[in-house]
Amino acid sequence: MHIAALGPDEACERLGSSRDGLPEAEAARRLREFGPNRVEALPGVPLWRRFAAQFVHFFALILWFAAGLAWFAERAQPGQGMAEMGFAILAVILVNGLFSFWQEYRAEAAVEALRALLPQQATVARGGATRLIDASIIVPGDVVLIEEGDRVPAYCRLIEALGLRVDLSTLTGESLPKARDAQPCGEMAPLRARDLVLAGTTVISGRGRALVHATGRHTEFGRISELTQATGERISPLQREVARLSGFIAALATGLGVAFFLIGQAIGLPFWESLMFAVGIIVANVPEGLLPTVTLALAMATQRMARRNALVRHLPAVEALGCTSVIISDKTGTLTCNRMSVRRLWLPEGATDAHALRVMAGCHTLRRASREGASRCFAALMIALEEARKWFARRTPPG
Repeated sequence: MHIAALGPDEACERLGSSRDGLPEAEAARRLREFGPNRVEALPGVPLWRRFAAQFVHFFALILWFAAGLAWFAERAQPGQGMAEMGFAILAVILVNGLFSFWQEYRAEAAVEALRALLPQQATVARGGATRLIDASIIVPGDVVLIEEGDRVPAYCRLIEALGLRVDLSTLTGESLPKARDAQPCGEMAPLRARDLVLAGTTVISGRGRALVHATGRHTEFGRISELTQATGERISPLQREVARLSGFIAALATGLGVAFFLIGQAIGLPFWESLMFAVGIIVANVPEGLLPTVTLALAMATQRMARRNALVRHLPAVEALGCTSVIISDKTGTLTCNRMSVRRLWLPEGATDAHALRVMAGCHTLRRASREGASRCFAALMIALEEARKWFARRTPPG
């Protein structure tokens, strides 16, 4: 039977615990068995390979070839300025590679951002005593105490609850807090079960005692973290287009070089002079500025999205998002700022802004209601009225 369908005492019995929590010795044994309660980083591509990849993609190889040709031409006929051209191309490769690597390295903070959503410490009951411990050493069977403002440290089954409401927006995007209690529930889905509280969510009001059922990667939050890290890399439309353009440019430049070499030989020019002219044609037709231009444009878009708290792990994903024609989403809250704002206000005849402000200032202290429907209504009302209060505060002169 699912943990949500069990009563509080039955749940404790299944997990070999009690309302007073686990003994210290048993908690230490379970920590060795289940591991720490934290978001673990999956093994990925080594840092040195990600760094090297910035210098060996197709267009970078074309630039390397062009730089090599320039140095070859300078060695054959010094003083023609080809060495400077080769070093300029090399600088483009290095600067672009370092910049691209730095952008991706910073974007790898996705896992760190998820870790920040889990609390660093939690209040637990162990052996009948209540104390504050590091959240990473919480184990299944622990009893945690949660109250208003706390982040839930693990996947828990409530055994006591008083006026408890939880913000699930980190997992669902849902803007309204949900009421939770300790009564057994027939709903098996963790996000909908009324007697379950999940890691990474926030207690909006009330307090409770919860029995830890799962920790670390076995929680809903841990699964989201694994999905974030396990997302495979696909070639974006921009990468395909750049690869196609790179191949076309390489073929065109080589073809022009060969053609002019043959023309030079046909009109009687010396072999080395014809060859150096052909090399110059090939190098001149390689667009050295294309690579840093594309990278800079994508980096600027990435920074703009980062200022809106949208983390882009790979630069080409920015352009891929721009090519998206259909986005399927479960609710509007997933795509919006999860916040309601007052845009227009209608007042009764004779009412003033100051009067409306006093009413709103008194309304935003509402906490709970007897029915869940009313609680939802009041929660939405609090958000809207608080936004209105701030708006009026900006409009109302001091004094």
